[in-house]
Amino acid sequence: MANLEEELQTRRTFAIISHPDAGKTTITEQMLLLGGVVREAGTVKGRKGNFAKSDWMEIEQKRGISVTSSVLQFDFGDKRINILDTPGHEDFSEDTYRTLMAVDSVVMVVDSAKGIEPQTKKLFEIVKERHIPIFTFFNKLDRDGRPAIDLVDELESTLGIQAYPMNWPIGSGKILAGLYDLYHKRVELYRPADGAKRFLPLDAAAGDELAAANALQTNPLWDEVKDEVELLQDAGNEFDEDAILRGELTPVFFGSALTNFGVETFLETYMDYAPAPVAKKTVDGTLVEPANPQFSAFVFKIQANMDPNHRDRIAFVRIVSGEFERGMDVTLKRLNKKLRLSNVTQFMADSRENVQNAYPGDIIGIYDTGNFQIGDTIYAGKKALEFEELPTFTPETFMRVRAKNVLKQKSFHKGVTQLVQEGTIQMYTAWDSGEYILGAVGQLQFEVFQFRMENEYNTEVTLEAMGAKTARWVNPDQLDSRMASSRNLLVRDRNGEPVFLFENAFAERWFKDKYPDVELETKL
Repeated sequence: MANLEEELQTRRTFAIISHPDAGKTTITEQMLLLGGVVREAGTVKGRKGNFAKSDWMEIEQKRGISVTSSVLQFDFGDKRINILDTPGHEDFSEDTYRTLMAVDSVVMVVDSAKGIEPQTKKLFEIVKERHIPIFTFFNKLDRDGRPAIDLVDELESTLGIQAYPMNWPIGSGKILAGLYDLYHKRVELYRPADGAKRFLPLDAAAGDELAAANALQTNPLWDEVKDEVELLQDAGNEFDEDAILRGELTPVFFGSALTNFGVETFLETYMDYAPAPVAKKTVDGTLVEPANPQFSAFVFKIQANMDPNHRDRIAFVRIVSGEFERGMDVTLKRLNKKLRLSNVTQFMADSRENVQNAYPGDIIGIYDTGNFQIGDTIYAGKKALEFEELPTFTPETFMRVRAKNVLKQKSFHKGVTQLVQEGTIQMYTAWDSGEYILGAVGQLQFEVFQFRMENEYNTEVTLEAMGAKTARWVNPDQLDSRMASSRNLLVRDRNGEPVFLFENAFAERWFKDKYPDVELETKL
């Protein structure tokens, strides 16, 4: 048995977040390349089948978007890395928010031409609220972008976090010459001449000039960058590792994921300061430390059909404490049910391998026959514990869903049930007819649902728009089905609880005026 404390100190578990098309998946691919996992990095819109390994779903490859969180594990140096590549599109924010509960730090990728975009800001607020350490990578330096000083200023003013530049760009786009590496006291050349070194040391005795003669010193950008670096050193924030771990200071890096420039330097430095696995909070407010020998973990994601040939269903589990050993017995807290964990995998996107042992910070996949739900706690031993709830969102848009072919009702019901269990779409049934009604945060979720029903369950479906609705849960003891009307549709949620779907705020106010004693609840 390995030493638990030593193993958990080698783990680094983080999510990558960004606005869509900022390059989040591309930088993930370059990390996999650096880790020796792939021979060639793919992109979300890869040609000739060179798709991103983290975008393994067919619809992701066809649409050029990430619509589900991927788990990627590899070794880099002496660290075992667990990357959670999240969807950037706002319609899949719920999946991203839950994924953030399973990580110890976050890498925020920002387009250096566009700066802080709306979805980046939304995701950052969740990270900040939970004091998760965050590292910033300004991407696409190979394209003409905004001045670095403006980007850092916007980062601080818009997000309300202090920034510490670890390196500084020497030009961008066609005149990109390199990076002035403040942390390592060196310059990283963008395209070194044949036989030339990529890294050039700086000479502190010579005022941080290049230690060796180089054409860069005659580049008009050189003096400009030195002035900006001097300004940063005189007037910028001080480097404070404790502030980084509290989520109050973000180290800032520049580079280009597409050309793999600055990514290796970023990853090496990130490994120096990213935290090892941290304690997680239980429902009663106590913290479970990773070094606690009792095995504990929680389910943050469920994915159906990662292998369409086998119609499998996998629960993604973050290990919080103790050591996982294949074949161990655990308790599923919600059902107080004993389970033996024999068929467990670790991931490299769509490929996986059986795991014998795993430690705090690791993400494992448990083949599931329907036992697990998102947010479930599992633990070994007699001491019961339960981790705090994961965030859920009340849907805003609703659709009636039917099978086009009435002879495929079995496949239809199975597909709807399994896809709903993944948590990105919620299912309701009409109170009287039992008809399926789907609720989601955004339209794209319905498109993905329809695509997957046809391609994974061989069942074409029709979706009938019901428009925006406001979902309000009602106490069953106060319910009279005659309260329902065309303006407040009565349905059941997946747990059988009664819910009114109000067509607008006026309809909800009218209901409250007519039934002042009936309590309506919003579930977030």
